[in-house]
Amino acid sequence: MNDSSPILARLMATIEERKANPSEKSYTSRLLAGGVDKIGAKIVEEAGEVVAAAAEPGEPGRTHTIREAADLVYHLFVMLGFRGISLADVEAELAGRFGISGLDEKAARGSTASPNNPPAGTS
Repeated sequence: MNDSSPILARLMATIEERKANPSEKSYTSRLLAGGVDKIGAKIVEEAGEVVAAAAEPGEPGRTHTIREAADLVYHLFVMLGFRGISLADVEAELAGRFGISGLDEKAARGSTASPNNPPAGTS
């Protein structure tokens, strides 16, 4: 992977590299070693921080939300890497949802749909 590759692909490649070759000096390696519990706790923490930042007014709140969203995406990618799930797997799932009502898609999975909470990538 080179520097011209999309940043999300580069991030995922780095996480996969840390999984294959753990390093004591790597935060990613430490998260991966902690498994679902440690990674999951960070995802929950970062999700809360995104919501709190989004509630902040003006440009400072926008900037803070961007930083927290980046942290959340990173930790989510670590979980995907831990589970051996690729970006292509997630992209394929999202692609399969396009053109389907979020409420219909959720109902097809047997979930209770909420008009305020359709699945990502759907309308």
